[in-house]
Amino acid sequence: MKIGIVAGEASGDLLGSLLIKSLRSRYPELQFVGIAGPRMQGAGATSWYAMETLAVRGYVEVLKSYREIASVRKALIARFLREPPDVFIGIDAPDFNLGLETALKRRGIPTIHYVSPSIWAWRGERIRKIAAAADKVLVLFPFEVPIYEKAGIPVAYVGHPVADEIPEVPDKKAAREQIRLNHPSHVIALLPGSRQTELDYHADLVIETAREALKQLPGAHFIVPLASRETRNQFEEALHRLNAVELPITILFGHTTLALTAADVALVASGTATLEAALLKCPMVITYRMSGITYQLMKRKGYLPYVGLPNILAGEFIVPELLQEHATPENLSRALLNLIKYERVRKALVARFTEIHRSLKQGNAERVADAIEPFLQARRENSVAATAHAAR
Repeated sequence: MKIGIVAGEASGDLLGSLLIKSLRSRYPELQFVGIAGPRMQGAGATSWYAMETLAVRGYVEVLKSYREIASVRKALIARFLREPPDVFIGIDAPDFNLGLETALKRRGIPTIHYVSPSIWAWRGERIRKIAAAADKVLVLFPFEVPIYEKAGIPVAYVGHPVADEIPEVPDKKAAREQIRLNHPSHVIALLPGSRQTELDYHADLVIETAREALKQLPGAHFIVPLASRETRNQFEEALHRLNAVELPITILFGHTTLALTAADVALVASGTATLEAALLKCPMVITYRMSGITYQLMKRKGYLPYVGLPNILAGEFIVPELLQEHATPENLSRALLNLIKYERVRKALVARFTEIHRSLKQGNAERVADAIEPFLQARRENSVAATAHAAR
């Protein structure tokens, strides 16, 4: 049996790799084909196109890459229709995957959308597009279930796989030993994002923030985990361009979990990494920059006063958010230093992060496999019935 699968960024690659491992434990013969990142490929998926092609965020940024992205989707649809999978699973990347899923669903291929678009935060009208695209939606957060039930869309709450993998009390000492840090006074993780378009806006920002923080914490050390060779090259080019190669920065290829575990505090570009930081009990400052046009459009469509997942899950501001024009090296370094300075604030954050962790720890791998298995069984039964009918 064959599953079509598409992930568009590092967080989707992680979800996809865990999904593949879980399903293959039940169905060892399964093949996975489509667009996959390094983790999914390591789990056995075949990628027809580079995942980085889809890793673009923001209206203006997407427009610049529209032709290439549209060409890839058109080619994928054609290939999936020539070589139909038994099930198609789109992991996040809704602007790409929902159109793909709609085309496949119309031709009778069962479709599953894994990770709800943030319709509870902005662009709620997308619920109609999701209904047309997906036979079932797998959601990571419990508050998303009623939204889909009200719209009559089959839904399953599967919890968050990262919450299952991360221990409630991470081993900071072991993480620091693994990175071979030479006992710095403070360790600060800098996460500028997983996409190249995010590095365009954030590479210089986090480097200058490190410079500012060092004025008050001269013994600090910075860790920067980067998701791909392309983003690592971008960051290293920014270091050279800003004459910042002497800064005490350790660049990691991947290893976001390791960096956040080792850190006292973190500066995190808004996205899935903010949730991982919370699950690792790492106090953080959330930031984000994008084109001015994109920001204004998104701001007008937003329903919530916050953008970071820890704040959304908590239902209030528990983590500082400094976005767009407020995201300056001076403001960001001051916010990071405040977290380091006030132990009481850090302890309160860790307590709230622990509550979030426990609510999302649901045995994701089994839940995902349970939700997808009926589709596979139905296809297998149909295949057996068709074979039996042909043999008569």
